Amino acid sequence: MKNYVLTPGPVPVPEFVLLEMAKPIIHHRTEEFEEIFFKASQGLKKVFMTEEEVLILASSGTGAMDAAVCNTLSKKDKALVINGGKFGERWLKICKAYDVETEEIKVEWGKAVNPKEIEKVLKKHKDIKAILIQASETSTGVKHPIEEIALLTKDRSDIILIVDGITAVGAFPVEFDKWGIDVLIGGSQKAFMMPPGLAFIALSNKAWEFNKNSNLPKFYLDLSQAHKNSLKKTSPWTPAVTLIIGLNAVLNYFDKIGLDNLFRRHSILSEATTKGFEAIGLENFAKGCTSSALSVIKSPESIDAGVIVKELKNKYGMIVAGGQDQAKGKIFRITHMGYLDKADIIAVIAGVEGILIELGHKFKNGAGVATATKILNTL
Repeated sequence: MKNYVLTPGPVPVPEFVLLEMAKPIIHHRTEEFEEIFFKASQGLKKVFMTEEEVLILASSGTGAMDAAVCNTLSKKDKALVINGGKFGERWLKICKAYDVETEEIKVEWGKAVNPKEIEKVLKKHKDIKAILIQASETSTGVKHPIEEIALLTKDRSDIILIVDGITAVGAFPVEFDKWGIDVLIGGSQKAFMMPPGLAFIALSNKAWEFNKNSNLPKFYLDLSQAHKNSLKKTSPWTPAVTLIIGLNAVLNYFDKIGLDNLFRRHSILSEATTKGFEAIGLENFAKGCTSSALSVIKSPESIDAGVIVKELKNKYGMIVAGGQDQAKGKIFRITHMGYLDKADIIAVIAGVEGILIELGHKFKNGAGVATATKILNTL
């Protein structure tokens, strides 16, 4: 049985990327690789929508989250964490590990933070040095209003906005320079449709000023070293050579199709999935604040979402993600990132329809597939 990886990371990898990465290894301290590295870093600037250097780290996205904290803040600094899911929680854990004090705005899972709530906290706690937030919270499918939040920090020299864009960058516009974001993070195994193993991070001039005063421990994730070496078309440590070669193939593809078309594709896949499931009575977990990177679908109250996840794998070879913590058994998550096409979306909706029929859920058979197909035909 063919396996379909439909999780929001890792995602399906295109054949042309796999073929590039299958070529013989080259040494990283050569002019040949320096040119590959330089092209990749330049290509990332376009996707991050910035003139700043985008640094390439050999790590998962969490490595870049770690680097964002330890390279900009100092011990006993205070950060405001927007906690609306598992990855908002991760910001809290990273800050705790570095003895960075935190204020927290807890956001109900499935909802976006209200920028006015952030403004209230900033007025009350004038010593806050950073806001830590997700652009797209992978555990809930929520898209936070980063452009509006950036207005609160853009013209202030004493606070930075740190954004986890791991399931955002490449999926929908996140305009680093225009919006005034200070730190933005991406990851290879999401919209960059590659295997896990690379993280990307960009810092504004303001963030680099914070870096000069940061006294938290750092060595492998020392971004000042990465920046210095990036300007010389290399990295301070042994880079993930094969993955960077694959990254270049992806960035060339993005150039070929254009970012607007890439974003439109994610948007249509998201709309088709959401409305397809709505047609059979299943709601989107994130309402009015949906990330186009993934769909997070609520299971019928009488059916454990874990059963749907398990049956999709056993009956159809489809691997989707379940819910975590308080959402466990209540939701399942489907990617719109990576090497997907219309048929993948239609197939997973059809698979869920078949499982729900067996489990006794009442709906008009085929309504989800029909609704999604109509929208997908606009691609």
